[in-house]
Amino acid sequence: MAVLSCAVSVTFTRNNNKKSYLMREDAEDLDSTACQTLTRRLEEELRAAKSAQLACGEVLIPADLLPRIAIDVLKMAENEPCGLRGCTIFINFETEQECRRIGTIKCDANTVSTFELFLTLKQGSRNSWHSILPQFLKNFTKGGTIMISRGFTLDKKKLYRSYLSE
Repeated sequence: MAVLSCAVSVTFTRNNNKKSYLMREDAEDLDSTACQTLTRRLEEELRAAKSAQLACGEVLIPADLLPRIAIDVLKMAENEPCGLRGCTIFINFETEQECRRIGTIKCDANTVSTFELFLTLKQGSRNSWHSILPQFLKNFTKGGTIMISRGFTLDKKKLYRSYLSE
């Protein structure tokens, strides 16, 4: 099981018995850092799955896919009790024949998971963007290459119940 170490947290303080968020000037940088860290962690997990679960020499992915996934994950973690720290991501790979788990990311090993995300990457059609590759790259991508499409699904499962008291 892989662990994502991310120093992103929200700090609460009490002022006059009210909770308030301490805002940092670099909130955008913090979000950017979280996104980059999560993108890098997804990339590492795919790299590990390349030989272990996918048994291939190359995995080709669209350049913007992992950052788009990271942004969606961060958005889904916003309203969770522990935020991203309470997230476990299960990465699945879907082909025409099957859908199988290829990786797991536990965002914080020291925090109990409060929600799970099921990321499903789909195999891309070899004809979809293989044709735009330069010829020298096509030679490298013959045999043992898996292409991942731009499309993905991200399903959320909460592991708790929230009761609203009025």
